[in-house]
Amino acid sequence: MTPERYRDVRVLLTGHTGFKGAWLAAWLLAEGAEVMGLALAPEPGRPSLFEELDLARRIESRFVDIRDAEAVQAAVAAFRPQVVFHLAAQALVRRSYADPLATFAVNVMGTAHVLEAARRTDSVRAVVCVTSDKCYDNREWVWGYRETDPLGGKDPYSASKAAAEIVAASYRQALVPGDRLRLATARGGNVIGGGDWSEDRLVPDLVRAIRAGTPLVLRKPGAVRPWQHVLELLHGYLLLGARLLDGDARAAGAWNFGPARSGEVAVGRLVEAALAAWGGDPIPVRIEPSAVAEAGILKLDTAKAEAGLAWRPLLDFARTVQLTMDWYRGHDADPAAARFLVETQIAGYRRLAAGDEDSARP
Repeated sequence: MTPERYRDVRVLLTGHTGFKGAWLAAWLLAEGAEVMGLALAPEPGRPSLFEELDLARRIESRFVDIRDAEAVQAAVAAFRPQVVFHLAAQALVRRSYADPLATFAVNVMGTAHVLEAARRTDSVRAVVCVTSDKCYDNREWVWGYRETDPLGGKDPYSASKAAAEIVAASYRQALVPGDRLRLATARGGNVIGGGDWSEDRLVPDLVRAIRAGTPLVLRKPGAVRPWQHVLELLHGYLLLGARLLDGDARAAGAWNFGPARSGEVAVGRLVEAALAAWGGDPIPVRIEPSAVAEAGILKLDTAKAEAGLAWRPLLDFARTVQLTMDWYRGHDADPAAARFLVETQIAGYRRLAAGDEDSARP
C-alpha cells in the first residue's frame, strides 16, 4: 500500500468514536483521505480517544445508532463514500451476557444495515467489515484457526460475530454487484494500544489499577490470546481496503490478521511485561474466577493475509507492549499529548511498513 492510495478518497468509517475507530480515523487523515465517521456519541464522563484527538473538528462526524436502518442509509447516501470500514460494534464479551439482545441487534442487524446502505449507494466500491477472531467455533486448539474453519460462538458476543460473518457472506455472494462493489471481512486478535479506556479490558484495567494503587483483578491468567498492537490490525484493514478499491476480486472474502507467534501469550505474561514496561513499583494482582465461560486458548493463522496481501506482523510481543505502555505513560505525564502520541506512533509504523526496521523500535 502506498500513502497515495487513500489520498482524496471518500472513506466512511463506522465506530469512529471507539478505540480502534479513532486510531483508524487518525491514520486515514495522515494518508490524506476525506473521512466521515458514523457512531454513537462518546459516553459522557468517560475518557475518549475520539475527543482527545479532536476528531469532531477534523472529520465529518455523525452520531447515529447503526440499529437505525433509515438513519444509516441517509448518512451513507449523503456522503457517497468510495470505501466503507465497518468497525461499529458492541465489543465486550461480558457485556454481551448482561445484554445479549443489544449485542445481537448491534453486531448482526447493525452490520446488515451498513451493508444494505453500501449496496444501495452506487459510489461505494469497497467494504471492509470488521468482525473478530472469536467468530470461530473454538475447539481449544493449540494451532491457529484458518479462514475456512467453522464459525461458531458459545457466548453472545462470539455468536454475534459469527452471525455477522454469515450476513456479510450472504451480501457478498448473493446481494452486492461484484463488478461494482467488493466486500471482505477482517478477523483480528486481541488488540492493545494507547487510548483504549474501555471497561473490562486487560490493559485499560491495568492502567487504572496502577493510577489508583489498587489490585488488578484477573479472571484467567493462564488464558492464551493473540495480542497485537492496534496499528498492526489497522495496517491489514488498509491493505485490504486498497485491494478492494482496485477491484481485485481475490481480495473479497474473509481474512485473518493476527500477531507473530511471540504475541500468542498468556494473560499473566502480558501483565508482567506491561508492568515492566511501565516501571515503578509492582501492583498486587487478585485472581477472581469468571462467572461466565471464556476461552482458554485462541490463535489465528495469518498465512492467507501474508501470501495474498503481502501483510505480515511487524511488531513482536516486546515492541507491542512497549509501544502501548509508552503511550499510556506519556499520556499520564501530559494528557494533552494524546494526539501527538498517536500521530508519532502512526508515523513510526508507516516508516516501518515502508522498510525502515528501526522506526517502531522502543
